[in-house]
Amino acid sequence: MGMQSVAVACGALTLCLALTTATNPGFVVRITQAGLDYAQQQGIAILEKELAELKLPDFSGKSGNVRYSFSRLRIPSFHLPHSRITPISNVGLQVSISNASVEINGNCWVKFLFIGGPGSFNLKVENVDMKIILRLGIDTTGRSTISTSGCSARASKVGVRFSGKPKWLYNLFQKAVKSQLQKNLETMVCDNVAKSVQNKLQKQVRALPVTIRIDDKIGIDYSLVASPRATAQSLDLDMKGEFYSLAHRSTVPFSPLPLAFPSDHERMVYFGASSYFFNTAGIAYHKAGALVFEITEAMIPKDAGFHLNTSVFSAFIPQLEEKYPNMPMKFRLSTPTAPFLTIGPGGISFQPIVDAQAYAILPNSSLAPLFLLSLTGNVSAVINVRSGRIVGSLDVGRIRLSLQDSAVGNFQVQFLQTIMNILTSSVLLPHLNARLGECFPLPIPNRIQLSNILVRFHQNFLLIGADVRFQPRG
Repeated sequence: MGMQSVAVACGALTLCLALTTATNPGFVVRITQAGLDYAQQQGIAILEKELAELKLPDFSGKSGNVRYSFSRLRIPSFHLPHSRITPISNVGLQVSISNASVEINGNCWVKFLFIGGPGSFNLKVENVDMKIILRLGIDTTGRSTISTSGCSARASKVGVRFSGKPKWLYNLFQKAVKSQLQKNLETMVCDNVAKSVQNKLQKQVRALPVTIRIDDKIGIDYSLVASPRATAQSLDLDMKGEFYSLAHRSTVPFSPLPLAFPSDHERMVYFGASSYFFNTAGIAYHKAGALVFEITEAMIPKDAGFHLNTSVFSAFIPQLEEKYPNMPMKFRLSTPTAPFLTIGPGGISFQPIVDAQAYAILPNSSLAPLFLLSLTGNVSAVINVRSGRIVGSLDVGRIRLSLQDSAVGNFQVQFLQTIMNILTSSVLLPHLNARLGECFPLPIPNRIQLSNILVRFHQNFLLIGADVRFQPRG
């Protein structure tokens, strides 16, 4: 049983497994029985092929006065008509196969006293039942461990046909040969399973990253915070679900709250993204200096009805015309603190604070600070999933303004309300939504595609459900 077959049979098991701690998860992945069933369907053809490629050893023996030897054993077919993968509480997964059948061909040589000669044989083994227990764990490096904690293979119906002379000689040891071939087959299947899991699948799983790089500034930690939890209906993976700065990772100043994950089982896989998950994104981007955005004249929509210069603003701030007549302007928007959002049954909402520093661009291209505004407003988000990523778009209500500092005297900020609304809705939001359209990758293996997606909001987390489809290499 090779690496690819076990990996596909386990399906989404190899999402990302890592370090165990005692904290609440920031992100939860649930693989339902439907998801395991799909993985089993995809893997069974590969498993049949690989079992058919098992190399059975040559063997020889003696039955009474009859000596025999068998060589060049090969398996032309190995059929697995009934199989199932089920979670086992506190262990991992059980792969059960029933009513399998296998055919074995080979060469043989028989000798009785002074009589003997070469021949060939065909062995058919039916009603083969197999049970493989895969134990899941985590090591101290934050990578997963997977091992075979049990394997059994039993056949209840064996038939053998020989071609060789004299025929009566072959019939003398038929029973002994059937028993020996059956025993060799059962042992080889389990030995090969254990070897493949230890040497191939374990190596493949350990090579999977527990962190995903989003861009040149930010990554996501999808390591486990607890051992996989198996129930009668699903396998749950509790993950850290934390964004961090690639340049300097620091401790998040708050902890994730418990997630009351619903008992949904209609989809093959479910993802629970907590408010902690999204809020660590805000912290990471804020610390990385990525929440800064500049608005210049070239970015103003042509149908906005105004230009970004001191002549326009001097209608509300007379001092501008005196100190900086008819000069281009720019705004630098930044967040004094990381944005903090809440998630509830009604959706995602937050009230970010944005500092808007206005500058006059002097003839020598240097900047003269004019005034600093504080902008607040109710922001809501629409969330979806596309190409294995959480994507979203923001909408903002009426912007509230307050004057924090001014180098051009006091003025009534309400006169700037219309202009700031246009800058926010026509320039800032399209930029943010373009970034959110790329957004955050989900912890799914390569070549797994999601479909039939649902998005629901619960207290403190976003629930995403989906069916999966394995895309083979072209």
